[in-house]
Amino acid sequence: MAARALLLSLLLAAPAWAEIDASVPASDAGAEDDAGVVLALVEAEPDDDDAEGEGEGEAVEASADEALNDAGAFYSAELSDEELTRRWVEEPESLGSISVGITEAGRLVNGVQLPAGEAWQVIDPNNAWGTQETIDFIVAAATSVREQFPEGAPLRINHLGKKNGGYLRPHQSHQAGRDVDLGFYYPNGEDPGRLSKKRELAMDLPLNWALLKALVTKADVEFVLVDKRIQARIYAFALAQGEDKAWLDRLFHAGPASLIRHARRHRDHFHARFFAGRSQELGRRIQPLLAKQPEQNVVIYRVKKGDTLGGLAVRYNSGVKLIQRANGLASTSLRVGRTLNIPLRGPCTNCPIPPPLVVPPRCLPPEAPPKS
Repeated sequence: MAARALLLSLLLAAPAWAEIDASVPASDAGAEDDAGVVLALVEAEPDDDDAEGEGEGEAVEASADEALNDAGAFYSAELSDEELTRRWVEEPESLGSISVGITEAGRLVNGVQLPAGEAWQVIDPNNAWGTQETIDFIVAAATSVREQFPEGAPLRINHLGKKNGGYLRPHQSHQAGRDVDLGFYYPNGEDPGRLSKKRELAMDLPLNWALLKALVTKADVEFVLVDKRIQARIYAFALAQGEDKAWLDRLFHAGPASLIRHARRHRDHFHARFFAGRSQELGRRIQPLLAKQPEQNVVIYRVKKGDTLGGLAVRYNSGVKLIQRANGLASTSLRVGRTLNIPLRGPCTNCPIPPPLVVPPRCLPPEAPPKS
């Protein structure tokens, strides 16, 4: 009972995911293994006193269960379970973008491709797919910078994800339509190149701060990953421009609760991850329904050392020939690192299901006091 009440309070008061920075080395914008995300739900020890008043305890536990089940439902509240099932079976495209699973083991249904725009430049259109929310947030941030700096260079947008999500080399994340790599702004739009190790000295501070501020205030950003040396310069610049120090400290210096976090090998770009309320909630709700759409009832799996087709078929209730046909395999040999689409014969029992999502309020700066 105590554990459920604690979990409920944490869920409703903070982001649904507990983020742990576990960055893996990488080389360049759009070409890094990203910070992984670990969700750790620790079951608390039951109270000895809970033996008394069992009826009251059951009532509290039931209400906690009900609240947990309902958390996040308002993002798709207009869809009853029956209507959701009908549309998933008959017209899945009418549901819009759906983020299935988690960013390190997920995929994308009805993905939206980032369009061309004057305020941004899409570097790899084939890998520029995300949820509708992600696309809207990127466009809003880039447009905000352009409105403040009309003569500035367009924002360079690198990888988002594949059309159907799943593993995108060389990233660990970028699988469920909520991640994007954003290149830095430089004076005259001229990137100093990979040989420059001190990009923080070459970057355009006003534009990069404008971008970060737009991501925080105009989007439901979960976090932004960037090297601490980049952070230090942008923080000092923003403070010198008169931004509220307490607010900046909440963004940069709040430890694990910071929205802007250090990640190794993120010295040449920002990695932003967004909350996508409706897309994530739809993904959680349709996970048990995936088997009703056979073409969507697949797991995207990255082959590891020791994997065999037979073992994967047993693990995911699939078949060797099914996997071969889905991936054009002429033999049963597998190459480590290859991505496989594994068709399922029924509901996936090994697929990670995120908890209900509650998007936290945006971290906005204090309102400026009225001028006398």
